[in-house]
Amino acid sequence: MKKGGGRFGKATCLLAMLALWFPLGCGVKNNPVPPQHVVPNPVLDLKAEVTDQGAVLSWSYPRETVTGEAVEEIEGFALCRAEIPVDSYCKTCPIPYSAVIEVPGGLLADGGKTASYEAKDLRPGNLYFFKVRSQSGWWRESKDSNEVSFLWQTPPLAPEGLTATAGDGRNSLQWQAVTRLRDGASLTVPVRYQLYRGVDNGSMAQLGGPLAATAYTDSEVENGRTYTYQVQAANTYAHGTVHSALSATVQAKPLDRTPPPVPAGVEGIRTEVGVKLYWDQIEFDDLAGYRIYRRAPGGEIVRVGEVFLPYTMFIDSKAPGGTLLYSVSAIDRRNPANESARSEEIVIEP
Repeated sequence: MKKGGGRFGKATCLLAMLALWFPLGCGVKNNPVPPQHVVPNPVLDLKAEVTDQGAVLSWSYPRETVTGEAVEEIEGFALCRAEIPVDSYCKTCPIPYSAVIEVPGGLLADGGKTASYEAKDLRPGNLYFFKVRSQSGWWRESKDSNEVSFLWQTPPLAPEGLTATAGDGRNSLQWQAVTRLRDGASLTVPVRYQLYRGVDNGSMAQLGGPLAATAYTDSEVENGRTYTYQVQAANTYAHGTVHSALSATVQAKPLDRTPPPVPAGVEGIRTEVGVKLYWDQIEFDDLAGYRIYRRAPGGEIVRVGEVFLPYTMFIDSKAPGGTLLYSVSAIDRRNPANESARSEEIVIEP
């Protein structure tokens, strides 16, 4: 991979390859092959991913010529680059492409193939423009691809101090404000923060939009699943946005900590088989059942039983004689279960 001065040279981008399509012979005994039969289609998906280290440009190999024939090999690509100081940029003026970067090609695989180039020699305060042409041989070059552009400035420092605190159905995130650029200079433009989230060790994806605050509550979570977070700072300029590196990762696992409502309508009576208790059914999404408690006047509370749905009745077959006080709590399906407060006690006389 090299710049300019190569086989295809700067004329590729500066002169737009005037009169490219000269007839080419294919052999003594064969008729000449029209140049269009071997000229690749233009690249249509050139894109630039800007990082805190530079930019990665990528695109797909063309798979057909301009006449619809299959392309078996791309000899190389001419990646054209323009650098324009922000203060000199003219929106209606032609882009002054002045550098050509030769990117090697290769044989096409059955499933297609992609090419890439990493641009690192970027200077702060400049806009960068790129387009690419495919080359299948001498004078066999495609038309221009789509054009991509981006702003390059010194990135802000990555946020530090990211923490994640798990709650019930939510994770609370906090981090320290970013006040400086990577070169130590103070910020002169607004900074925003972009959160990224992964679920159960899956790939990271953007979470919501940019934030001005340094705290966020993620309520779009499921209890019991593990969430991984990172945060990135972004400086917004008139001609674009420049991002920092990603912060260190943190994890949080929200858990169900919400107990069911307290049982109501508890009543009881002594019978020949023991003290029979019953109460009203509770409507609660993950209700599992109920726990029954007993004590003697002035004594300690003891759990004497547990029943599960659909039952709302319990017989204390080991109830001692004398006055007894009973109460009932509700539990959910979590392990260990969330338990409600106990109901008001009822008195069972001897």
